[in-house]
Amino acid sequence: MKRRLIRIAIILLLVPPLIAAVGGWLAGPTFLHPLRRELTSDLIKEADADFATIHAQKEDLVVTAADGTKLRGWKVRPQNPNGSWVLLFHGVADNRVGVVGQAHFLLQAGYSVVMMDSRAHGSSEGPMATYGWLERHDTTAIIDALYASEAPAHPQHIFALGESMGAGMALQSAAADPRIEAVVAEAAFASLREAAYDYAGLQKYPLLGQTLFAPCAWTMIYRGETLAGFPAAEVSPQKSVAARNFPVLLICDGADTTLPCRHTQKIFAAATGPKELWEVPGAFHTAAIAYQPAEFERRVLAFFARYASVAPAESVAK
Repeated sequence: MKRRLIRIAIILLLVPPLIAAVGGWLAGPTFLHPLRRELTSDLIKEADADFATIHAQKEDLVVTAADGTKLRGWKVRPQNPNGSWVLLFHGVADNRVGVVGQAHFLLQAGYSVVMMDSRAHGSSEGPMATYGWLERHDTTAIIDALYASEAPAHPQHIFALGESMGAGMALQSAAADPRIEAVVAEAAFASLREAAYDYAGLQKYPLLGQTLFAPCAWTMIYRGETLAGFPAAEVSPQKSVAARNFPVLLICDGADTTLPCRHTQKIFAAATGPKELWEVPGAFHTAAIAYQPAEFERRVLAFFARYASVAPAESVAK
């Protein structure tokens, strides 16, 4: 009986991790190829109707990334521009329309916005998403295109705002390109590896994902980086905020089980520049603007206004 119990215990301890490892291996390609939310004519009409209510003007922006990938999006100008631009980054399996709500209040406040479909999303090209590894360089190409299209004038300030995957990409982009002076990031992932533990824990049980089901995260990341050819360990907003001391406003959603607040807390602890952390009680993943819209707008606008009030060189240094 004792031996039988030992065998059962061994099976219970070894079989779940083994199944998790196989599941992670099979899931490896899927996170590189998220579902593509197409930019339909109906979505474009909805965005146009929203912009029309505040007399904002939209124009197409097509950018060629360093690897030849075509990235598509919009430049949108407010009725009374203040000279500053905000780059908006949408979440995974979404497209530029996913950040129309954020664009709306920024445009009302006088900020011009750039809303691009990330590579492998919306109407942009790209065989796979790399969660910041390639996208940070895409951002540099987008800023270059923005400067070229606005010449001879140049943006007075460039800021960034992103949610979820887009938040992580915004932080990594700012570390790579000092022209981005400050970043608002909601529900960012601390690193690709850390996010994999949450997925391994079924986005409900992170401790399970870090222990019994951890082999799922390990094999998923290993196969993904092997297929994609980039080091997953370097896809890390947490490392990005430590590498360059740019100002950040970090927002975490109190009831978020997709990317729980520990991710934002890790990023906050690593940040070397001016930093603020706002936890929104009861909010689900990327839902801060829905749960507390007035406070969301107030905090974001106050944050950008603080760094728009100084010269660009000073803003980058602070």
